[in-house]
Amino acid sequence: MNKKVRAGLIVACVIVITVVMVAVINSKGKKSSAMVGGQGASRRNGQRGAITVRSEVAEVKTLNDYVITNGEVESQSAIDVFPSMSGKIAEIHVMLGSHVKKGEVIARVDPSEPGTIYALSPVEAPISGSIVSSPLKVGTKVNTTSAVTMIGDIENLQISALVPERYIAELKPGLKAEISLEAYPGVIFNATVTRVSPVVDAATRTKEIILNFDKKDSRINAGMFAKVRLFTSKYSGHIVVSRDAVVLQDDDSYLFVVNDDYTVSKRTVKVGKSVDSYIQITDNLMRGERVVVEGLLSLSDGVRVNDIANPRTVEEEGEQ
Repeated sequence: MNKKVRAGLIVACVIVITVVMVAVINSKGKKSSAMVGGQGASRRNGQRGAITVRSEVAEVKTLNDYVITNGEVESQSAIDVFPSMSGKIAEIHVMLGSHVKKGEVIARVDPSEPGTIYALSPVEAPISGSIVSSPLKVGTKVNTTSAVTMIGDIENLQISALVPERYIAELKPGLKAEISLEAYPGVIFNATVTRVSPVVDAATRTKEIILNFDKKDSRINAGMFAKVRLFTSKYSGHIVVSRDAVVLQDDDSYLFVVNDDYTVSKRTVKVGKSVDSYIQITDNLMRGERVVVEGLLSLSDGVRVNDIANPRTVEEEGEQ
């Protein structure tokens, strides 16, 4: 064997030995890293390979269905004020919000015509109350059917609202409602339905309801725009869970129940009424069981989970 061949073999052997040593070192490093990572994951998850989810407790609750509509705050009693003679308004003695007493002169009408002059005709308040609509301006022509203004009782206010025809079967006096006013965002005023119109408006396909505030509040003024949440039906007697917990598949509904050993069971259930983000479970779920509401897409029957809403104790982790 010549010197060149011998030198080539030595170099090849050195390369092979070096590659083998590097591979062994890398293999040990990966095992060590995996052990450290695995232990960390085990501590975090309570068990190796567990899927992180969030659950909630199934409880029996009452769902309150409701209708959202708009309304207007107005006086419970209000009356239009008409002049006794035709002519032009010559004087206005009140403004919007003014308080008047019964018999008080609130305006005067000049019935004069070209070539004839008559005394001014007084327009008197038929009831005591406050001016709740802007009076007509001086110079406006009126007759005995023209309302000069409106007087109402601003101490006792109500809300008039229109409800779509599809909901009228559930309308009745005594229904409760929550009223929101733009002037007071986040503040809820409670009210009760006192009257329901006996007819449906043919033009708007709606029925008018009248609601009275449960308590007087000086912040509420006639003429305010109101958003009405009218509670119509109550659904009770069944377990209620978040809609996110229920998965629809073909004609079936199922959810995942977290067991005591932190595995999950896929369970087919029957659903009932739903309101907003909640739904009734009418069969195959017991009160107090925990159902998964987040992380469902990664689950299957029997999978182990790490429930962040009900984490495992140190003793439970030690039992694994």
